[in-house]
Formats: sequence, structure tokens, C-alpha cells
Amino acid sequence: MEDGTLGEESPQLTGLSGEGTPQVHVPHSPGSVLKRRTGWKRLGTPLGILAAVTGAFAYVGTVDPNEPGHYPVCPLLKLTGVFCPGCGGLRSAHAFITGDLGAAFSANAIATAGYFLFAAVWVLWLVRAWRGKPLRMALAPAWWWGVGAVLLVFTVVRNLPFGSALAP
Repeated sequence: MEDGTLGEESPQLTGLSGEGTPQVHVPHSPGSVLKRRTGWKRLGTPLGILAAVTGAFAYVGTVDPNEPGHYPVCPLLKLTGVFCPGCGGLRSAHAFITGDLGAAFSANAIATAGYFLFAAVWVLWLVRAWRGKPLRMALAPAWWWGVGAVLLVFTVVRNLPFGSALAP
């Protein structure tokens, strides 16, 4: 359960050990692990992810992907000349981190929308971790198919002449 207990049963104080510390008996079913982190430890994972993403964005913000030779070329673009859904993502991240949202959307609109989505989910995750609750986001298969369809349409349109505004 979300509060760290299983079903209707709750931890019960069973007595004191020889050192004067309470022993807590926590009933649980075989194979289940009941573990509850407290305080700042709950925030470790969301803050670690934020640190990693911040480091990656800081690197892309300082090493400009618009200058040739810093980053590898997209293999799909190099072999076929077709823009994948991620093409322009580094240029988008660089523009985003330097505050040029217009250039970020122009380089890769899906990636830029993803930055905002990541920020919203991260804040939700941090708030839930602070409250001691796990982040549970289960999307129905229809949502995943919808995301795939949006990426497919984005990829096709950005490679057509009328969709050149979406090309990096």
C-alpha cells in the first residue's frame, strides 16, 4: 500500500529489546519486501536524475552543436538523408538552454515539448517523493500507440516539402 503497510494490517510494537530500542513486528507475505525510506533519502533518485539532466544540458549549452565536429551526425540522416524524430534535438537543447525558445521549437518541436513534459513529470515525482508516495504512471496501450503515431506523423511530415518548417 502507499503508506507502507500491507492491507488492513499495520506495524505493531511488540516490546523493547535489551538495549531499550523498540522492536517492530511488520507482518508481510512471503516474497514481499517492506521498505520505507525516510526524510531526504526519498528525494535521492529524483534529485540524482535532475543532476544528470542538468549536467547533460549544461554540456550541450556550452558545446554548441551548430559548430561542426563536436557531435556525431545522425546515422539515419547520414545513410538515407531522412530526418528521424530526434534530428535537431541537440540544437533544440542548446537553443532551449540559452533561452531561445523559437529556435528550440524550430530545431525540433517534439523535443522541446518533451523538455516541458519532463519538467512537469519531474516536479510531480519530487512532490510525491517528498510526501513518501511512489510515482506511478501507467499509461494504457492506446496512449503508447498514440505517442508512436504522433512521432511517425512528425517524422513523415518533417521530411515532406510542405513540412519543411519542422525540419531542423
